[in-house]
Amino acid sequence: MDRMTKLGSALGQLLKDRNESIAIAESSTGGLISAALLAVPGASKYFLGGGVIYTRAARRGLLVFSELDAKMRASTQDYACRLASDIRYRLGATWGIGESGATGPTGNSYGDAPGHSCVAVCGPVTRAMTLETGSDVREANMWRFAEEAITFARQTIVDVNN
Repeated sequence: MDRMTKLGSALGQLLKDRNESIAIAESSTGGLISAALLAVPGASKYFLGGGVIYTRAARRGLLVFSELDAKMRASTQDYACRLASDIRYRLGATWGIGESGATGPTGNSYGDAPGHSCVAVCGPVTRAMTLETGSDVREANMWRFAEEAITFARQTIVDVNN
């Protein structure tokens, strides 16, 4: 967790310096993105909340998906963007992170191999990425997905004013 805390601290400090906030809708990372951001003292200055959107029931209960959105295929950049946008809107955050993927040891029902994750950051700009680790080790993928999501979010936020 030390590495994750350092990444969370760097993102948290950037958000505090800019007086901005963040909300998280994560799936295959199982709360690790949120945990990294919350492990930092002073997290309440930038972390508004979020949820682990692991099932359709969680999506219905925690987000506002239209009938069309509810039929979206998960584990895509478009779906990650929808998660990020919705959680950002729901909590009134400057930024939202959305993540969805297949941790392993098998792929998901959509045909994605284990080690597949899509991450989106939504705010004044929206960016998305896909990560393929090539690994079927579930826990290792969860940590890698979370690390990449935090790093990607920080870089996206830095790039806004550069």
